[in-house]
Amino acid sequence: MATHTEEQPGNFRQLTWCASFALVFSLCAAMQSGNAPAAESRATESLESFPQSALEIRTSQGRQWFNIRIADSAARQEQGLMYVRALPADEGMLFPQARPRVMTFWMKNTVIPLDLLFITAHGRIACLHEQARPLALDLIACDQAVKAVLEIGGGEAAKRGIRVGDLVKHAVFHR
Repeated sequence: MATHTEEQPGNFRQLTWCASFALVFSLCAAMQSGNAPAAESRATESLESFPQSALEIRTSQGRQWFNIRIADSAARQEQGLMYVRALPADEGMLFPQARPRVMTFWMKNTVIPLDLLFITAHGRIACLHEQARPLALDLIACDQAVKAVLEIGGGEAAKRGIRVGDLVKHAVFHR
């Protein structure tokens, strides 16, 4: 019995070391295989490098102006406003499409609430989703084909009186 007791601590240490090694190895393998979260393993582009322009929304309360960044590539559209910690009240991001289509969004890695305005090819707001919850994985969509989606700070649509049917003026939309 004494011999068995002396061997147990050695075996236990060996098993612990093997289990620790296996855990570290499996974590490294998962990260290299692409099973690690994509946003965490990829660098994001600086928003300063996105194209910028002005955008006007004509509401019943008057004209509302925004300085916007344009997500003009697939990579920029995938990144969007992820990881942005603050968005000034007069700023936003436009996600234009080559042709109108049904668009869906989620708030993965987006840490601030946003209002999403789904805009037709003629510049009319077709759908409005206010106060999208940060970090939520629920899909946000409009059942109509749209030419673009504008993201602005959560609560800005209500503050500015922006509603479905309002006209958005920008070069992306046909008049």
